[in-house]
This record gives sequence, structure tokens and C-alpha cells, in this order.
Amino acid sequence: MPRPKAVITDIDGTLTDQERRIDLDAVRALTELHRQGVPVLFATGNVLPVVLGLQRFLGLKGPIIAENGGLVYFGEDRVVRLARREVALRAFERAHKTLGVRALFTDRWRETEVALEPTVPVREIELAVRGCGVKVESTGFAIHLFEPSAGKLPACRLALAELGLTLADCLVTGDGDNDVGILEAAGTGVSFPDASAAAKASADYITRAKHGAGFLEALTRSRLLVPGWERRR
Repeated sequence: MPRPKAVITDIDGTLTDQERRIDLDAVRALTELHRQGVPVLFATGNVLPVVLGLQRFLGLKGPIIAENGGLVYFGEDRVVRLARREVALRAFERAHKTLGVRALFTDRWRETEVALEPTVPVREIELAVRGCGVKVESTGFAIHLFEPSAGKLPACRLALAELGLTLADCLVTGDGDNDVGILEAAGTGVSFPDASAAAKASADYITRAKHGAGFLEALTRSRLLVPGWERRR
């Protein structure tokens, strides 16, 4: 198996635990990859301000896939939107009226989608918004409504094209239903023992450890980091 040329990783539930506490060993690994010249791309359902802050605090560079693929950030002068928020808002209005669902606090910063508190089964939301022209996907932390033109798969392809790479060149790590497309298209797709059933079924490999420890396991298994790398820095 060739050594991956880049890493694409989800954040919540992948680099963090279920309480969203980030694994500090995973942070060190990300900075080590950057030091070695391996591109690291975040692909997350979270809002761009949160992810951009994380990227800058870690000293990383490169494109960011935010809002479940609705936004691709290339720099302060270029942010590509792959979906229209007004479509998602109309679907949300119907779901709110029918099911009483609520948007996340962070929705005030969203530009292309609506993210809901996961208080209602995905299937019920799908039925409520049928005909509204949106996809409904779960991250395990929220339920996202967005136009089919978005999603992590088309957003990652767009971001990687700027680097002269494809998903076949990448190690991809993720744990949610919204990661299925990029896990399937990856050169190496890695998921976790507590991931969604769909994510695990789409991965080439399921780690033994959860969250950040599993992420480190994936990096060493793919030869991006060698065992004991942290002691030789």
C-alpha cells in the first residue's frame, strides 16, 4: 500500500472524544505531519470560524472543508460556497413546524446549511423535509440540512485539485454518516470502533482505539508516522 501523500480528517469524534475534548497527542501528530510537509485538511460539519481558529493555533496551512462541505476555504480572499443557505432554511422551517427541531447555537455563523440538535431521528427529519431539495446527514453531534451540491466528497475533490492530488492519494479518517463518501473514495479510509455503522462499512480499516488514539494508530499503520516518532523530535 503506497504511503499517503495527504491526510483528510474529521474533527469531532475523530480528533476529539464525545465531549469534544481534543486529544493532545493527535495535535502533536498533526504538527509533525505539517513539519514533514504532509498536507493536512480538516473536513468537518463545524463552522468555518471554529475550524480556522484550530488550524491557525496549530500552525497548519491549506484548504479547509467546513459546514459539511458547504464551504471550502482557500484563504481570506477565496472562500467557495457549494450550496445556498436559503434552501436549507426553507427545509428547516418545515422541520421546525412539523417536529419542533432546533438549530444549533453555532448556526448563527453558518453560511450554506442548517445544523440541528440531534433530538429527532434522521428518518423523521427526512420525511418532514421531503421535496425541499436538501440532503439530511448525521455527524453524530448534529443533523445537517444542505443542498445536494454540497457534502464532503465534492468539497474535498475541489480542495485537493488545488494541491494536485485526489482522494486516492489520501488517508481519510472519519466517524459519521457524512464521512461515507470520502471514506469510500480514499486511498485509505479509516474509521473507529464507535463510529456509525455506515462509516465503518465504508472504511478500509477500523482502528482498535477510539478517537485521537485511533487517529494515531491510523497514521502509524499507514507509515505517515513511525512508532516512537514523538521521542525523536
